[in-house]
Amino acid sequence: MSFQGKVEMTSFHKQSRRCPFERSRELNEPNLMKTYYVYMLKCNDNLIYTGVTNDISRRYEEHQQGLNKSSFTYKRRPVTLIWHEVFNDIEQAIAFEKKLKKWSSKKKFALASEDYDMIQALAECRNASHFKYNPDS
Repeated sequence: MSFQGKVEMTSFHKQSRRCPFERSRELNEPNLMKTYYVYMLKCNDNLIYTGVTNDISRRYEEHQQGLNKSSFTYKRRPVTLIWHEVFNDIEQAIAFEKKLKKWSSKKKFALASEDYDMIQALAECRNASHFKYNPDS
């Protein structure tokens, strides 16, 4: 099974802070808008893999084919693409990927199903010392 879905820009579409027509100082060539994707794959054991790439179709196929025997998804195939987001800035994409990797699987599944109320509920602090749960505060 290959990924053939059309990648659409969403309301969360991230834009680069640099003007796309600005000359790159390092390479002295046009800084064309590049596209990066943060994505989540659901593995056959219901674990979630989170990654970043500049070619989501190619990367999906690499996961499916199991090209790297030491990768997280190799023994967890087949995988299903359950969510992705488009970025124009690689630093923002990597930062968001790192943030997602710290989320619980429940929170990741809520994002994949666009259940933003659940994401908010799962993000709330539930420690006994939190002001909501401490009547003496």
